[in-house]
Amino acid sequence: MRVTHLSLTDFRNYEQAEVELSAGANLFVGSNGQGKTNLVESLVFLSTSGSHRTPVDTAMIRQDAGAAVVRCRVEHDGRAVLLELQLNRSSANKAMLNRSPTKPRELVRYLSTVLFAPEDLALIRGEPAVRRRFLDTVLVQRSPRLAGVLADYERVLRQRNTLLKSARASGVRGSALSTLDVWDERLVALGSEIIDERSALIADLVGPVRDSYRAVAGGDHDPRLVPLLTVDGAQPDDEGDVTEGHPDAAGGSTADRFASAVAVLRGKELERGVTLVGPHRDDVRFELNGLPAKGYASHGESWSFALALRLASAQLLRDRSTTGDPVLILDDVFAELDQARRARLATSVQGYEQVLVTAAVFEDVPEALRAHTVRISAGRVISQADESSEESSDGSGEQDAHE
Repeated sequence: MRVTHLSLTDFRNYEQAEVELSAGANLFVGSNGQGKTNLVESLVFLSTSGSHRTPVDTAMIRQDAGAAVVRCRVEHDGRAVLLELQLNRSSANKAMLNRSPTKPRELVRYLSTVLFAPEDLALIRGEPAVRRRFLDTVLVQRSPRLAGVLADYERVLRQRNTLLKSARASGVRGSALSTLDVWDERLVALGSEIIDERSALIADLVGPVRDSYRAVAGGDHDPRLVPLLTVDGAQPDDEGDVTEGHPDAAGGSTADRFASAVAVLRGKELERGVTLVGPHRDDVRFELNGLPAKGYASHGESWSFALALRLASAQLLRDRSTTGDPVLILDDVFAELDQARRARLATSVQGYEQVLVTAAVFEDVPEALRAHTVRISAGRVISQADESSEESSDGSGEQDAHE
């Protein structure tokens, strides 16, 4: 698939923008803080119902505006669809497909993107929640129905936690907590499906991650992915460390192990007023050459691992898709790579139907990815041209904070 046209109204620093996009490589270039990342963020939001930069939708609405609108035309195999999403400051977001109302989360069926950005270093060095979000985003892109399963699990989790807090406050125990058993059943049913889907995804990622890491970093490395499941006793905390969990993790199906863990931890949950087991507390450990990447990998190794995860997820989506390749987005990536890794990365992504690249310095981007260049300044598209190479006055752009 590819995006042929992007239109923004009151999105971030854009009052109005119209951008034509080509098949193959598209480069957004301009000094830092001008709005390059805002353009690709709008497409990521359309395709995932979330931003990689903020959990607050209203942060993407231009100051003093009541709403922002993102529209894009997507083509695959000669067929085109128009996707529209309106972000509202004081009401629920609205979506349209070919001018007909639809649910925002339905748009993921028609646009798939894979973004790599500097924030992705948190996949290796950050908290478990970052890694869970990465896995769940890929899951929904592979199987959009899982968005409903994840949403239902979150609702059950909130209700169960509310009941646990109430029980802790009132001192209720024993048979009086029969209502909790009902929520336990729903928690186990929904949570087991999520755990199984994540585990299958992790297994599917292992080979592509290894191949992608070696393609980008070169040399002989052995990246691995190890699931850390609370139903089996692991208890990753909010800082990403793993402490000893319940000692009696049962064998059998995921649902059986989950139910056993819930029963074992019931007392501790009542004491703390929070659900201690389930996919909301799981993690995945990334290893490099037998050691945890977090804490042992260098900056360059961590960067390469994060990039390999994104390239591997793009490969999985490409293999499973009936609508063509995902749109691959490389946001401010090349400034962090040496010349050899830039060349290897460019070679790795050239085969995708569409690649969007942002850069502050034109010359940082390999010539093969400059085919269609869009120049950005102060929230305005100032030029769009097809060019394989060019001497750019933007090449002196300073490396300030990521926009």
